[in-house]
Amino acid sequence: MFSIPGKQAVTMTPAAVKQITKLMDRDGRHGLRIGVKKGGCAGMEYTMDYVDEADPSDETVEQDGARVMIAPMAQMFLFGTEIDYEVSLLESGFKFRNPNVTDACGCGESIKFKDVSELEAEQANNV
Repeated sequence: MFSIPGKQAVTMTPAAVKQITKLMDRDGRHGLRIGVKKGGCAGMEYTMDYVDEADPSDETVEQDGARVMIAPMAQMFLFGTEIDYEVSLLESGFKFRNPNVTDACGCGESIKFKDVSELEAEQANNV
């Protein structure tokens, strides 16, 4: 849907690839679906769900055995995002480094994106 020929919609760090592959293997899943939904103090939140079967309208990204599917309504918001997996003494989890984010709440759980018209214009300029 929102893509540039020859460029993946999202990329994954080696740590994210390792964790996604581990989750896929452990639970016998096809991959993880990522998306966005309204919520949080900044307006939007990332979502991640297990996938047993790919949806034809999803954008599928495979990297070194890890597979993520991007929900159709989230594709323009996630294009160019790097997915990482970080472990610290207090927490561990997936982190999204997204160039389309303009603001985030203090806890980092919710985000605000550029205006849709800005995202579409940037995509058109990158083609």
